[in-house]
Amino acid sequence: MYGLKPERYDAGDFNDHPVSLCGKTFHACVSGALYWPAERALIVSDLHLEKGSSFARRGQLLPPYDTKATLLRLAEAIDRWQPETVVALGDSLHDGNGADRIGAEDYDTLRMLQDEREWIWVTGNHDPVISKRLGGHVVPAISVEGITFRHEPSSGRVSHEIGGHYHPAAKVSMHGHTFRRPCFVGNGLRLVMPAFGTFCGGLNVLDEAFEPLFGNDGMAIWLMGQEGLYPIATRLLRED
Repeated sequence: MYGLKPERYDAGDFNDHPVSLCGKTFHACVSGALYWPAERALIVSDLHLEKGSSFARRGQLLPPYDTKATLLRLAEAIDRWQPETVVALGDSLHDGNGADRIGAEDYDTLRMLQDEREWIWVTGNHDPVISKRLGGHVVPAISVEGITFRHEPSSGRVSHEIGGHYHPAAKVSMHGHTFRRPCFVGNGLRLVMPAFGTFCGGLNVLDEAFEPLFGNDGMAIWLMGQEGLYPIATRLLRED
């Protein structure tokens, strides 16, 4: 994809990329998930389940299959990494009534994914209350081995934190082409994850909203391409 990868040896060579956070190693995945090998934990953020049905209720018609598509992609990530724990970092539902609109088949898929593993829902601004129908444990934030997982990153340049909320995306120009894709953004001390859900838009990492989190330097980008996940030099980033 426009020179974003070296010579290929295998189709899966770029499915994930190691990411170091405060001395701990994670694997950022092209799906938008993050895997923590030491804890056998898979982390996803901003599933926004039932976003399509929420928009439909307001008269803006979207295909009503976003929940199914998101859960199937999550199933692929779980099948690959076989985690013992799954952490969903907030805004797992698009609104407070989303759990009531999830269909029986999608509930069956969710229960299958939860079977024999710990499932943790971190609450977000879209889902401050999560229905017991979704199973698992509900927490406002969780800390594991000194790393805090929360939906909305803390204000200021803190460390030992992984969050979501901002749906980071990068606009990149190279070799005469410009494209915009979701991305992971971090600085070795904190990491902000892309939205995992279908129909989720993205906020440009050069937007002023990211400045309090990372400042004007030291920011690293891992861009979700069509064929893999690629580290991108910040000099290639462009504003919208």
